Amino acid sequence: MSLQFDQQAAAAGRDKIDWVASYMPLLNRIRSEFIREQPFAGKRIAISIHLEAKTAFLAETLAAGGAEMHVTGCNPLSTQDDVAAALIAAGIDVHARHGANMAEYEQHLRDTLACHPHVMIDDGGDFTQLLHGPCRELASDLLGGCEETTTGILRLKARERAGALNFPMISVNDADCKHLFDNRYGTGQSTLTAVMAVTNLTIASRTVVIAGYGWCGRGVAMRAAGMGARVIVTEIDPVKAIEAAMDGFTVMPMDEAAALGDIFITLTGCRDVITAQHFERMKDGAILANSGHFDVEISKPDLEAAAKRIWQRKPDITGYQMADGRILNLLAEGRLVNLAAGMGHPAEIMDMSFAIQAKSLAYLVANGRTLENRLYPVPRAIDEAVARLKLDALGTCIDSLTPEQEQYLYGYSG
Repeated sequence: MSLQFDQQAAAAGRDKIDWVASYMPLLNRIRSEFIREQPFAGKRIAISIHLEAKTAFLAETLAAGGAEMHVTGCNPLSTQDDVAAALIAAGIDVHARHGANMAEYEQHLRDTLACHPHVMIDDGGDFTQLLHGPCRELASDLLGGCEETTTGILRLKARERAGALNFPMISVNDADCKHLFDNRYGTGQSTLTAVMAVTNLTIASRTVVIAGYGWCGRGVAMRAAGMGARVIVTEIDPVKAIEAAMDGFTVMPMDEAAALGDIFITLTGCRDVITAQHFERMKDGAILANSGHFDVEISKPDLEAAAKRIWQRKPDITGYQMADGRILNLLAEGRLVNLAAGMGHPAEIMDMSFAIQAKSLAYLVANGRTLENRLYPVPRAIDEAVARLKLDALGTCIDSLTPEQEQYLYGYSG
């Protein structure tokens, strides 16, 4: 049973969905294809992604392909209740609400999986964790699933290494048309947009410390520098650290960066990236934000232990006053700032990521019974098909190899 909703909220959510849909040409084309071909006829799909307008349009695209849809969020603060209401009004089963506590959040996940899905989309690994543990029996019909984000992929790789992955999964995050654009351009723009909207402060002239120089960190660093910030990067990977240095950024340990930063943004997928020893060195007024999947990168227990006063300074900003009077400002409770305190990635960016998701689910329905229980890359044909759809939507043409060039590059001359 879906959650309750009111008509006014549903109408507002429908406006949001219709707006983003008008800027998602790839999903619109795939939707038309799915309507004709009905690849999900008779299939149940469960998705756990940040539940906002672009996700809603993905859900409706899959439903247009014949799927029975069951939807929840992957973060309690990123669910938009009006969008959830619009999906319910459209006949889609939804279990999510903004601000759910952790017990409610897990129950929403369980209720969504109770459909015994044939395929699923996970974001961060919560579905996968439940289906390997207390909800194992709900995977009885599962052909496989797709994982959306870096954190979830790391968890899946650990399961695969241990021989403990019970169904095939596709690493959507590693597809070129996902991480090269979603992680870099999407995270770069949406993170800084959220920070600026919540704080109403400038980026120019400030020192921005970026923790992690993966594709998400690259994107935020590039955007911050373009807006006039001095950028410091902290890393544990020596190759990525060299890349950051050659991209023109200052690289140093967080222990040193803590005293220099005005704005700190974590994007590592790891825990305890900023802890008590760093809070002790930070400037008065420092801004702390996270764009990693879980709210563990900035240590809230350490922050709470060090503070003599904690209060809500304004929506999405919690102030922590230290014993010496300094105030540190945590945005969006340390959760994904671009979704918990913003609108998420631009529609055109998520159009590519969700096109990959939609095509990958269709691939799983067609091929899942022949796949082994391991982590698979997105088939190259899907990646290239989405890239060509995007180029076509941009009105851009590219060259093709002549037969002679193909022979020169790939032929065998003996």
